[in-house]
Amino acid sequence: MEMIPKIVQAVASQNFLIYLYFHDGTIRLFDATSLVNIGGVFAPLKDAELFRDKLTVINDTVAWHVDGNYDPRTCIDLDPCELYESCPIVDDPLKMDV
Repeated sequence: MEMIPKIVQAVASQNFLIYLYFHDGTIRLFDATSLVNIGGVFAPLKDAELFRDKLTVINDTVAWHVDGNYDPRTCIDLDPCELYESCPIVDDPLKMDV
């Protein structure tokens, strides 16, 4: 049986970048620039503040609760398998060197 990747944390960065923390311990970087430029359902995400502040994890994937109610039926979400396969692995930006 093939693993279905699960996102456990998502951290927005500058310029529509998102650090995705997967359950297997990998951290991947998603550049959402082309996504927000598509428009349509993704049009609200072009607002950098909304993009950052409404970002969450729902049903094991990255999502935005644009209407503010955390309802999985009305959120904008992305396919975790596609993110896992297409996003490069990066170092943890939150890790502090001691």
